[in-house]
Amino acid sequence: MTLLATAQFTPFLGAILIAWIFSVCLHEFSHALVAYWGGDRSVRARGYLDFNPLSYIHPVTSILLPVVFLAMGGIPLPGGAVLIDDSRLRSRAWSSLVSAAGPASNFILFLVLAFLIHPSVGLVDPQMTDPPAWARLLGVMTVLQLFAVFFNLIPVPPLDGFGIIRPLLDHETQQRANQMGLIALLFLFFVVFKVDAIQQGFINLIDRVLQAFGLTWATTWKQYNLAFFGK
Repeated sequence: MTLLATAQFTPFLGAILIAWIFSVCLHEFSHALVAYWGGDRSVRARGYLDFNPLSYIHPVTSILLPVVFLAMGGIPLPGGAVLIDDSRLRSRAWSSLVSAAGPASNFILFLVLAFLIHPSVGLVDPQMTDPPAWARLLGVMTVLQLFAVFFNLIPVPPLDGFGIIRPLLDHETQQRANQMGLIALLFLFFVVFKVDAIQQGFINLIDRVLQAFGLTWATTWKQYNLAFFGK
């Protein structure tokens, strides 16, 4: 099993991209909502609380790069496109919570999707050899949500994992880390998906979580492989 390969565009892959963009919107909206709760009222004036993709989706980090990564069969990373004024937040803890809100939203969405395709619910027959398109879509998105959760929690800028610990660092360290930005992200993507041992570690971690929630290979990994690799 692999996480990275060149995917041939199909209508079904297009549906995955649309569903993924929605989850990116949810991810960014969650950042803004928690920032608002934490004291940064400016997010409302910027339109971040309207759930309008045009308000908080950055054309490069939130759409272009995730679509490229997803089309390659990798993790479609949400970009940090919501502008938060940390000086307005009540504490450093709120700053960490703002960063944690994005991965948390992906995990909540995973729970919803996992429930819908769980064998005990009965909406999807795990033994079905040719499930309907909606069931296949839910299975792929279930896997992708876990990708987003675990990758985003890596403490490397500009990922949310770094945002969670950033308030604990001194100003100089924060500045040096922020300057790494996109270069660090691209390097990390290359390491995770080109170093076999690390890639396999990601796969094993995701697989353990899927099994812990009682999800079958046929409704998750199989649909992911069919969508991106055609087999």
